Amino acid sequence: MSETHTVQLNQDWFWKQRDITIPSVLDELELPADPNIQDGWTPTHTFPSEVHVELLKKKHIPDPFVGFNEHKVQWIGDTEWLYKCSFPFDRSQQHLYGLLKFEGLDTVCDVYLNGTHILSTDNMFRTYTFRLLLTGDESLLSETNNLLLHFKSAKILAKVEEAKYGVVRAGSTNLGDPSRVYVRKAQYDWRWDWGPELMTCGPYRPITLTTYTARIAEINTRASVSFNKETGAFLPLLKLDVTFDGSPPPGLIQGLSVTLKDTQGNEIRNQQIPLNDDFGRVLKDLIVWKLGGYDVKLWWPVGYGEQNLYDIDVVLVGQNGERIDSQAKRIGFRTVELIQEPLSEPDQYGTGSTFLFEINGVRMFAGGSNWIPADNFLTTITDDRYRAWLTLLRDGNQNMVRVWGGGVYEPDVFYDICDELGILVWQDFQFACGVYPAHREFVSDVRKEAEDNVKRLRHHASIALFCGNNEDYQMVLQWGGINELPARKLYEEVLPDVVAGLTDPPIPYHRGSPYGGEGWDTSDPTIGDVHQWNVWGGKELPYQEYDKLGGRFVSEFGMPSMPDMRTITYWMDGADKAEWYAQSTLMAQHTRAGSFERRFAIAMNENFRITSDLETHVFNTQVMQSEAVGYAYQVWRRNWGGPGKEYTSGVLVWQLNDCWPVTSWALVDYFLRPKPSFFTIARQLAPVTINISRTVVKNRANDRPRQHYEFGAIQSHDATLDIWALNGTLSSLSATLELRFHDLTSNWTHKQFHNVILLPNRASELLSTIRCPGPPQDNFAPPSGDPIWTSTYSVVASARLVDPKGKVLARFADWPQPYRYLAIPDPRLAVKVDGEMITVSVERPVKALFFGVDGAGEEVKWSDNALDVTPGDPQTITVKGLGKRRLTVAYLGKERASKI
Repeated sequence: MSETHTVQLNQDWFWKQRDITIPSVLDELELPADPNIQDGWTPTHTFPSEVHVELLKKKHIPDPFVGFNEHKVQWIGDTEWLYKCSFPFDRSQQHLYGLLKFEGLDTVCDVYLNGTHILSTDNMFRTYTFRLLLTGDESLLSETNNLLLHFKSAKILAKVEEAKYGVVRAGSTNLGDPSRVYVRKAQYDWRWDWGPELMTCGPYRPITLTTYTARIAEINTRASVSFNKETGAFLPLLKLDVTFDGSPPPGLIQGLSVTLKDTQGNEIRNQQIPLNDDFGRVLKDLIVWKLGGYDVKLWWPVGYGEQNLYDIDVVLVGQNGERIDSQAKRIGFRTVELIQEPLSEPDQYGTGSTFLFEINGVRMFAGGSNWIPADNFLTTITDDRYRAWLTLLRDGNQNMVRVWGGGVYEPDVFYDICDELGILVWQDFQFACGVYPAHREFVSDVRKEAEDNVKRLRHHASIALFCGNNEDYQMVLQWGGINELPARKLYEEVLPDVVAGLTDPPIPYHRGSPYGGEGWDTSDPTIGDVHQWNVWGGKELPYQEYDKLGGRFVSEFGMPSMPDMRTITYWMDGADKAEWYAQSTLMAQHTRAGSFERRFAIAMNENFRITSDLETHVFNTQVMQSEAVGYAYQVWRRNWGGPGKEYTSGVLVWQLNDCWPVTSWALVDYFLRPKPSFFTIARQLAPVTINISRTVVKNRANDRPRQHYEFGAIQSHDATLDIWALNGTLSSLSATLELRFHDLTSNWTHKQFHNVILLPNRASELLSTIRCPGPPQDNFAPPSGDPIWTSTYSVVASARLVDPKGKVLARFADWPQPYRYLAIPDPRLAVKVDGEMITVSVERPVKALFFGVDGAGEEVKWSDNALDVTPGDPQTITVKGLGKRRLTVAYLGKERASKI
C-alpha cells in the first residue's frame, strides 16, 4: 500500500495517579480499572486531556474556580500522573516507516511504546516526533500496541534546575515562584496577578500515528506582493518549498500536483511537477507563480478591506495517479511592515520615531487587546469558544490582538479565525517577567521551540509581528542591581535569527515588549512601544492624566473592574452571607492584582461616592474601568495625526479576556460577558469618532491643574473645550458637527452647529479652546455661601457628526467630573423594544446606561451598551437572544439593576 495513513490516537485512553511504591511505571500498566485513582485506571473524559479536568469530571476534586478551592488542589502539581492507551496496527499496509507525533505534552514526560522508552520531553511548546521502522526485527509496532505517558512534576523540576543554576528574580510574588523561568511550561500556571496557581499536566494537544513509505513532511508557502507605485497595481507572487521524507522504491512516485483555489473551491492555478526518486530533502521554489490582480485579491485587516483567503493543496501523486500524501494551507496575499522612521515634528514627548504597522502600503492605527489563555485548562477551550472570543474582539472594532508571552502559542484554530476575521496578531515568544537562563541546553531547546512555532504560524496572513519577550528588559531595569540578562542571547540572537531564517517574505521581529531606545530602555515614549502602568500601579496617577502618558505604541495599559454579578455569584457559591461584601476574604481570593485594596480605594474615592452596597460597588468599578480605558483610547488615538505626525500608532488594552472567574483588567469576563469597557472601547475604535476634552480654568494661580478630580470644574471660573474627530477611513468626509449642552441642575440647554471636513486616516482638530457654555447666572443657584461655584460644573457637553444624508457617523458626551459630586437627575427613560431593536430616549442626560436581561437562559449579544444618552438624541441598538425575557437597566445614579 503506497498511500500515507494517519490516525488520531484519541481513543481508549486511561489515566491514574502514579503509585510511587511501585518501582517501575511499566508495572502499573496491568493494574485494573479502579475508582481509587492510585490503585487503578480511569477512562479519560475527553482526549486531549489534562489531569485537573479528569479529576474534576470524576468529582475527585472540587471546582478550583469556586470559593477557596484553588488551595485544596495544590497537591496535584506535586504528583506524578500516568496516561495510557492501546491502538492497533495493520501490517497489511506494507509501509516502511511510522511517525508518532506529539503536538503538545504538558510538560515533563517520559513516553513508552510497548514497554520501550522512546522519548523524554520537558517543553510543552514543542512538537515532538519519533520515527519508527515498520519492517524487520527492529520494528516496535505490533498488531496491538500500548502507549504510556509518565508525567512528572514541573514544579519539582523547576526547583531542581534552580538549585543547579541559581535563584533569579521573576516578577513579583503574585507572578508565581521565580523557579518557573527554568521550565518551558506556560508561566501563568505558576500563578499571575489575574490567575490562580493550577499546575496541571497531560497530553493537552493531539497525538497521531502516520505510516508511510513516502510523504510530504512540510510545505512552506511564500506569498508575497509587490506594488507598482506609479499605477497602484499589485503583483502577487507565490513560491513553494516542499520537504519530503521516506524511501520510495523506484517507480512509485509520479510527481506533485499543486493547486490554488479560492475558499469557494474555484480553481485559480494548477501545476503538475514530475519528481524523480530522490527523496528526503527540501526542494525550494518548486513553484514560482506570478499572479495578477485578476487571479487573487489582497488580504486586509478588518476595517481596511476584505479578508481574501486562498487554499493551496499539494498532493504527492503515484505512478497510477493515486494520492499518496497531501498537505494544505490557507494563505493570504498581503505585505506587512513595521515602520520606525523619524517624525517630522515633535510632540509633547519630543520627536523620536514612529512605531507603526503598514499593511499593503497603508499605514494603520492598531487598536486592540492583549490576549491571555482563555482558560487554565486549555483542553476545555473548544473551537466555538475561540470563535466567540475573537468574534467579540472583531465586533468591538478591534483589529489587533497581542498573544502575551506568559501563556501559550495558541492552537491553529486561533490563527485560522484571525485570518478569517481580519485580526492582526502580535505574537510574543513565551517569556514573561523574569531573568531567563541562557545555558547551552536551554538555548538549544528554545531554538527548537521557536522553529516549531514559526514554521507553524508563518503562512498566516494575520501574523504581523514576532516579539522576543514580555517585560523582561523592563523588569531588570525596575529591580536595579542586576547587571546581566542572560536571555539577551535569546532575544537578540537566537529568536531574530529563527524569524529571519524561516519567514519569507520577512515577518517583523521586535526584541521585547516594551522596548525602545538604546541599551535596555523600555520607557522612552518617543521610540518603540511602552507599557503604561502609571495609573494602575507605578505613580498611581488619576486616569484623567492618560493624555500625558502616551507613547508611539502603547502595547499595555489597563484598569481593573469587578465582573458581572452572575460571575461573582459563581465563585461565591456556597459562601456564607457574611462574605458578600467587596473587601471580604473570598472576594480577595478572586482578585489577584498587587495592592488592589489601596489602588481600588484611591481610584474609587477620587471618582465615585463610596457605598457599602455590593451591586452598586461592582457597577461603579465597571464604570470606572470604562471611563479610564475609554479616555485612554480617546486621547491616544487623537495623536494619530497623519503622515509624519503618527505620534501614537497603536493602543492594546490589557486585557481582553480571563482564564477563570476573577476581578481583573479584562474587558470581557471568563463567561464571555462583556463589561461596559468593551462597548466604550468599541465606540472609540469605530471608523469615525468625535470627542471632547474639557479643560478647567483655574480659580487661583496656585491651584493644581487637574481638571477631573479634587474639585474638578467646581473650583473654577470657567471651562474650555477642544473638539476633534478621527476619520479611520481612507476617504475624506464632510459632516455637520452638532454640539448640545445640557445642565444637570436646571432645564437650560444650548446648541451649536459647524460644517467640518475630516481628512482620511488621521485625527482632525475641529474646534480649539472654545468656551463651555453654561446657564446664565440668574438661572444658576450655587450652594449657599460658596461664591466660587460657577455655571459649568453641571453641564454635559455632547457632540454628533452627521453626514449630508442625515446619518449619525459618531456621537460623544463629555460629563463634568468627578462623578462623586454630581446630583444626577432622573433621566426619565423611554425604552421601546421591537423584536431585536431597542430604542432609548431620555428627558435628562444619563451616564453609562447598561442593559441586562432578567432571568436565566442563554447569553444575549448586544450591538452596543453602556450608553451615554442625551435629550433629543435617541439611540437604537440590537440585541440577539432576548426572547420573551424582560430588560433590566442600571446607570450612574441608579447602579442596582432593575426591570423595565
